[in-house]
Amino acid sequence: MAPRTEPRLAPRQRRRISRAVQYAVAAAAVLAVALLADWGRIADSFLRLDIAADMFPDVWTAFWNTIVYTLFAFAFGMLVGVPVALMRVSAFGPYRWFAACYVEVFRGLPALLVLFLVGFGVPQAFPGLQYPGGVYGQVAIGLGLTSSAYIAESVRAGIQAVPKGQIEAARSLGMSHTRTMVTVVLPQALRIVIPPLTNELVMLTKDSSLVFVLGVTAATMELSKFARNELTSEANATPLLVGGLLYLLLTVPLSMLARRLEKRGDAR
Repeated sequence: MAPRTEPRLAPRQRRRISRAVQYAVAAAAVLAVALLADWGRIADSFLRLDIAADMFPDVWTAFWNTIVYTLFAFAFGMLVGVPVALMRVSAFGPYRWFAACYVEVFRGLPALLVLFLVGFGVPQAFPGLQYPGGVYGQVAIGLGLTSSAYIAESVRAGIQAVPKGQIEAARSLGMSHTRTMVTVVLPQALRIVIPPLTNELVMLTKDSSLVFVLGVTAATMELSKFARNELTSEANATPLLVGGLLYLLLTVPLSMLARRLEKRGDAR
């Protein structure tokens, strides 16, 4: 007589059991943190409403400066990155070599170092040099150089994703290579790379916290520097929490926009 075997669980049942175990472990972890944390000390260190209220309305200046720095750097990055991307796919060898070196250099250097070089190294090499817009111009160039390398790679990938048949069709109509790239390929490539460009905008928003290296004033201060100054004066971490929430006010909508654009692109 053959031995009896226990009935095996169906794959759907195993998935349900696994999911239930994971939920139970997550709930236990949350409960443990809630019971073991010193909520009184946390509230006193991070949730002082009086300190948070004292940051307003001055913090809005830093908030808007963060937006301006981000947009200026992104605009400069696009202005430089798109031509570099076109050079990366050029049939002319020296253009490709220069663009490849440019991308590798500025993707490899930390943004903080590039900002320092733009703010202090270049003026020492060229005495009397004045950046347009002062610190805003320095930030646009410093962060924009780093951003342009990533933008160039994103745009290059978008250009290479455009079907070659469209390029051949445009050339068969008598269009030059330059006109084909500008009027046919580049508009399609930019639509393809909108999601990664949105992510790059999020990264620039966070990189704006490096502007302190240029020695900003109260009028040109960004969120991170403003929060650190308030932290020093109040000896309390509440300003850091307020600064973080304001950063999220900028980055979360951008991240949601990037995901929505990605889904829309996948649906096409």
